[in-house]
Amino acid sequence: MSALHEIQGIQTAHRRRMLETWSIPAGSKVLEVGCGQGDMTAVLMEAVGPDGHVTAVDLASPTYGAPETLAEATEKIQNSPLGDRVDFHFECDIRRADFPENSFDVAVMAMSSWYFGSPQELVETLQALRRLSPRLAFAEWDLHLHSSDQLGHFTAVQIQEMIESAKPESQANVRTPLTQDQLKSLLPRSGWTLDSESLVDSPDLQDADWEIAHTLKHSILEAEDLVINNEQRSMLNRDIARLREVAKPNGNRPLFVYSLTAVHGPLHDGRVG
Repeated sequence: MSALHEIQGIQTAHRRRMLETWSIPAGSKVLEVGCGQGDMTAVLMEAVGPDGHVTAVDLASPTYGAPETLAEATEKIQNSPLGDRVDFHFECDIRRADFPENSFDVAVMAMSSWYFGSPQELVETLQALRRLSPRLAFAEWDLHLHSSDQLGHFTAVQIQEMIESAKPESQANVRTPLTQDQLKSLLPRSGWTLDSESLVDSPDLQDADWEIAHTLKHSILEAEDLVINNEQRSMLNRDIARLREVAKPNGNRPLFVYSLTAVHGPLHDGRVG
């Protein structure tokens, strides 16, 4: 097995573990928000069966992504034996999309919430999903450390958050890393009520190695040009030193993923104070 196929196999197995926590029945009409290159999409397509369908949307342009663009990656999925179970919509802001009310059985957000520019944007998206689906299935990295060997992944995320929050604009994949408790506090503001929750542990995932490598190679260089005060610079330098101390060349343990489902709750104005 090639290294690429091994990586994809590990990533797919992780997404199947997340799927198991959501209990999405065959035949479902699924809306996936933040589909990216379609890793979760492919697993959802398998789950819904021949009578179900997945509508996958993403804010990004189809030309975004490297070494493979979103368009190239998702074209392969559409040309697969299950390709008739999916349609993709890029440059699609679900807050302004014109899907009819209650078009879907479940709305899925899998590892996509950190891409939002602010908690308010996330709340508005969750509110929009409430109009489109009676159920929400959500998963994201858990910023609570369950073991000391997750410190490298955690610290890399902290560094990226500090750097990206200091920029006037950001297109990075770590912009709004909310804790599990912070996310759950946004649910009632968005008109959702927590229904179930669980943790997913996939220790073989390569994401910790990728985030650490990106931080040490790219993020730290960007940090040198940031306009930040002395206290912020001191905190950033402290975390960079800690990352260099705890990170391994490879085999860093990733954070757990928290997974939840939610159903409709009372409507609120949804403003994040």
